[in-house]
Amino acid sequence: MKVLWVCNIMLPAIAKQLGLPYSSREGWLTATLDRVLQEQHRHRITLGIAFPVTEEIGNMNRELVLAGDETCACYGFVENLSTPEQYDSRIEKRMKEIITDFEPDMIHIFGTEFPHTLACVRAFRNPGKTLIGLQGLISACAAAYMADLPGKIQRRTTFRDLVRKDGLKQQQKKFAKRGLYEKEALRLTQHVAGRTDFDRETAAKINPDARYHFLNETMRSCFYRDRWKRNACVPYSIFLSQGDYPLKGFHYLLQAMPTVLAQYPEAHVYVAGNNILRGNTTQDNIKLSGYGKYLRKLIRENQLKEKVTMLGMLDEEGMKEQFLKSHVFVCPSAMENSPNSLGEAMLLGVPCVAADVGGIHNILISGGDGILYPAGNVDMLAEKIIEIFTKEAITEKYSDNARRHARETHDADQNYYKLIRIYQEIIG
Repeated sequence: MKVLWVCNIMLPAIAKQLGLPYSSREGWLTATLDRVLQEQHRHRITLGIAFPVTEEIGNMNRELVLAGDETCACYGFVENLSTPEQYDSRIEKRMKEIITDFEPDMIHIFGTEFPHTLACVRAFRNPGKTLIGLQGLISACAAAYMADLPGKIQRRTTFRDLVRKDGLKQQQKKFAKRGLYEKEALRLTQHVAGRTDFDRETAAKINPDARYHFLNETMRSCFYRDRWKRNACVPYSIFLSQGDYPLKGFHYLLQAMPTVLAQYPEAHVYVAGNNILRGNTTQDNIKLSGYGKYLRKLIRENQLKEKVTMLGMLDEEGMKEQFLKSHVFVCPSAMENSPNSLGEAMLLGVPCVAADVGGIHNILISGGDGILYPAGNVDMLAEKIIEIFTKEAITEKYSDNARRHARETHDADQNYYKLIRIYQEIIG
């Protein structure tokens, strides 16, 4: 069976072959790719991969060796990922070229967040052989985007925001526009794959006729190795995997910190990903976004300057190292489906505190694997972090249970064979 994958990024294995920089995002997809390539002869799979590229790289058709001696058809399509709210009809034309060249029996599109999903569905025109994997569900994220920010903060713009036309209100509108593309794409397919009550129910509201396939994700291999130990972590360290836009809830954590510090003055926040706070130079100040300015205000007012460390972008080994160092991993988002960072933390046995939103309750059982709290409740967030710091015995229980649960959820063998069965069912 010939299966064409349509991905949101150029996968690291492809980028390495081309000598290009690559992103560690979508690490679970790398894990799935490795397994499919290893087993492709056994299950008679011929895999093609399409992915966005820059104008500089241009549309490309390449046979690349991605595992052993096996080659894989790789197709680049030009897409400006910095303006995902804009639908480019040229992508649709390019998708038709890719489909004609590869002649897939089915197409598996990973995610609904970018216009290329809609472009591919329109180009293929075969809903019965199209599978869309649900990830963040951008339409739901748009509704929750502001995450309780004060109205005046939502309306405020910086010089950077004015120049880039990218203030908070504009960002939310862009999410909403992407949500329209998402909904159209889902209405034009007969198959969706997800893993939570939230994504199943959300997809059913958009397209009640689409068949829902339950499919968990396999994480990157390094997160199945090693485990968190209380005596090896940095005491009272709090880890946040991302915090560069309101939806991720960094501001909630900053608001909770005075309460945490009153009881544990040694507490310290570490944040991975894009450094929205930037530096202190004039140029940094000019490039500061409205949300970044608000975060700086919270840090200043709550006297947190020496209590927050921005780590920048981390590769998978860097993420694993930071997880293992952390006393608690916090996911304070206003909306999530099934964040991979939470799955990675649980695989390692890191104690977790997460907002009870979207599909998170399907990933982490509150009181068993870790702690869930009402989203946006700053007082409860502080209370639950303190509980992790205080109750060592319970924390050890959470660590053991989370690790065991995550290894079931992210079992590589089970997830791979489920994927193959879905492909076989769709192709017939």
